[in-house]
Amino acid sequence: MSPPAVDRLGAGRDVHTEPAPPGVTVSTHQLTTFDGAKVEGVLHTLDGATTVVTLMHPRQSVTHHPVIPLLLRGGVSVWTQGTRSPNNDVALVHEQALLDAAAGHVFLRDAGFDAVLTFGHSGGGTLSAFYIEQASLEPELRLDVTPAGRPIALAGARMPVPDGAIFLAPHPGQGKVLLNCIDPAVTDESDPMSVDPALDMYSPGNGFATPPAPSRYRPDFLRSYRAAQRDRVARIDARAVELAAEASQARARFARTGDRDDRRAALAPRIITTYRTDADPASVDPSIDPNDRHYGSLFGGRPDLVNYGLVGFGRLTTPDAWLSTWSANHSNADFARCAPGVRLPTLYLEFSGDQAALPGRSARMFAALAARDKIRHVVRGQHFGQPVADGEPTGYAAAAVHVEHWLADRFATAAPRKTR
Repeated sequence: MSPPAVDRLGAGRDVHTEPAPPGVTVSTHQLTTFDGAKVEGVLHTLDGATTVVTLMHPRQSVTHHPVIPLLLRGGVSVWTQGTRSPNNDVALVHEQALLDAAAGHVFLRDAGFDAVLTFGHSGGGTLSAFYIEQASLEPELRLDVTPAGRPIALAGARMPVPDGAIFLAPHPGQGKVLLNCIDPAVTDESDPMSVDPALDMYSPGNGFATPPAPSRYRPDFLRSYRAAQRDRVARIDARAVELAAEASQARARFARTGDRDDRRAALAPRIITTYRTDADPASVDPSIDPNDRHYGSLFGGRPDLVNYGLVGFGRLTTPDAWLSTWSANHSNADFARCAPGVRLPTLYLEFSGDQAALPGRSARMFAALAARDKIRHVVRGQHFGQPVADGEPTGYAAAAVHVEHWLADRFATAAPRKTR
């Protein structure tokens, strides 16, 4: 028998999915964004529903998200949407993803729904908070450039403001997540095996124990480790800024000269490779911001191995994508930064066994939300909805109870539907 995979993206994320209730019509749609990109979405129209919930994630497809039938059973229609670059970190610019999201919101408003609600799970939570923040501003106050300095047409786009927001296990933003899990022991960005022994969290000498035994790290090691993580991100930031400036200068030269070589230089990809990004001490030391999480990271139960594999956050990116999405210092897609702009009725749900949105971070994120009508619940589950213990309901089923009550108290819903 082959050994179990420890670095297969998505392994272990399957959970039981409820069947859709009767009375649902499914249709697919291609939309054009304000800046001319094409995005696709799937509309699950529930008979009699005047409220629709929209699901979107900046870097993953949510077409088959297990929460869809649960929302339908709660009496609302559901819209799932992709971005212009699904499952592709290389060119993921969050400001462009806002234009993608806007196209979906325009479509749903034009379809005649009385209320449109966002549902943001994991990185989708930060994306929806970012969208709500920008959509709520007067157009001239919206962002007009990406962190890499490229113009972005948010001011000219139609960006309907949603009527409410549901957050399920939102993490602090991909830049902040990466800041916590990037390996600061890398000494040479071109060598995935380079290591500073003093900063190696997977060294027994620094507190690492043989899996699955829990590790224990000294406070002084963690302080040095976290500082070194910030230093490594800052070094990559500096490289990304330098490369983005080179491309910007080439574009400016081409605008002046029309020279073919300047045009080529402006188009030439400048790719940043970031090795070893599964190295958060909290994934193997449960005493750090404790909750019900299992041993391991979002990618599996052996982060000491996954850290050296192909799978990982922000592995290949353009400078634009790094600065917009993965840089804790430059990204605008930071939940706590966006939260003061979220003033809509808000339901905030956490999973008690989450590996990415730990309790301390979640408390700060919820506190930052400006909504007067905001509710927070913690339900049993892991980050991708798996039950914490065998035989328990999934995290999605536990969350759906609170979602149904919240929806029924605030928005028109169709009569509850039983499955066939």
